[in-house]
Amino acid sequence: MSVPDRVAVVGGGWAGCAAAVELARARCRVTLVESARALGGRARGVEVGGRMLDNGQHILLGAYEDTLRLLLEVGIDPDAALLRLPVQMRYPFPEEGGGMDFVAPSWPAPFHLLAALLRAKGLARADKMALARFNSAAKWMGWVLYTDCSVQELLDRFDQTPRLNRLLWHPLCIAALNTPPERASAKVFLAVLRDSLGARRRAASDMLLPRLDMGSLFPQAAARYVESRGGSVRLGVKAEALVRGEDGWQLTLNGRPEAFDAVVLATPASVSAALLAPHPKTAVLSEQLGGFGYEPIATCYLQYDPSLRLELPFYALLDDPAQGRWGQFAFDRGQLDAKQPGLLAVVVSAAGDAAGLGQEALAAAIAAQLAQDLRRPQLAAPQWSRVITEKRATFSCTPGLARPGNETGLPGVLLAGDYTASDYPATLETAVRSGIAAATAIASSDTLTREKRSLSHAGGPGTSTSVQ
Repeated sequence: MSVPDRVAVVGGGWAGCAAAVELARARCRVTLVESARALGGRARGVEVGGRMLDNGQHILLGAYEDTLRLLLEVGIDPDAALLRLPVQMRYPFPEEGGGMDFVAPSWPAPFHLLAALLRAKGLARADKMALARFNSAAKWMGWVLYTDCSVQELLDRFDQTPRLNRLLWHPLCIAALNTPPERASAKVFLAVLRDSLGARRRAASDMLLPRLDMGSLFPQAAARYVESRGGSVRLGVKAEALVRGEDGWQLTLNGRPEAFDAVVLATPASVSAALLAPHPKTAVLSEQLGGFGYEPIATCYLQYDPSLRLELPFYALLDDPAQGRWGQFAFDRGQLDAKQPGLLAVVVSAAGDAAGLGQEALAAAIAAQLAQDLRRPQLAAPQWSRVITEKRATFSCTPGLARPGNETGLPGVLLAGDYTASDYPATLETAVRSGIAAATAIASSDTLTREKRSLSHAGGPGTSTSVQ
């Protein structure tokens, strides 16, 4: 294979953008192509009625070290771009039995969680003892489960109370894995808890709420970073075929063949499967990529009078689809972005049933739920509403699910995506880590090392770590 100088990154989601940034930092000539008209994939900004919203409301964790590092790399200050809150699960009016109020103080770990447990409202002594028992047992296990099972089976094994399951474990499972606890992987769930609630650094458990739309938070800055280092970003370009060329790989982009030394496939698993299918070496991998199940996420935006402001930036909500209660978390966007006063965003994860409703019916049900839970009758009548549903938001994170690595078996062709092998579910951090791993595999090759030596001897450009 020739020197992997010309590298194509196919797919402009967070995994593809992370790969492109790392490759550009390693002085590769990067071509980032995205079939849509905007970068970000399943975590992007969308224009609705002349305003920029997200295709889904996200929460990041302080444990997302690679994501936070790349934000700094591309010139985004996490302290300014993200609202940092201590780990919490706060329902409206917990003192009346409808929920709980669990919020950690800014104490060193693990004392912050102990204090949160002791101070928690809405939990009986039996609930608190069950939570302490779970935490102790998980620590003793090293947060590792060698034989996977469902999250619900794990909770039953640790004798968790029905109320604790209802108010804490089930919402956390659905929010983190986007898979109902009856079908979700306990092994992956424990990994998320290990690096957040079980982390030795208190800051790792912090919840980070984006103040910027998801496109501005990272993908657009990543594009500027790549272009500032001689790369190119091309939108509305579809990769139609991948074939072995005389000198590397040939990608057919919008009907036009182009040559590259290496390729990162950061497209959805099904798209990567189609590109790899013609190659005999990747027949098994292609079948595996095409076999994932998926879960939707719906985000309902409701606009009220700009004077509306909730007491907290976000609340947990008690969902009950049988009773028409779909909302799981409600966010006051006005407390995150001063340009969005009076705008609430309500998230419905694992939204298979909710996705079957019409937009108007779902929005009306969520508005009624907010009015009841927050005891503000005016919330039942928003000025306007919009439901954005990502039908394939994440893969179904089920027990024992086999996920492929970055290597495809084709030299110089790597996979990147939140579905690749990881002990995390399909999160932004998983996508970023996968992109970094794919880029590192290319940038660490012997041929690229030789090229770097030649560039150095020729007085080539140095590596900058900031974007102007």
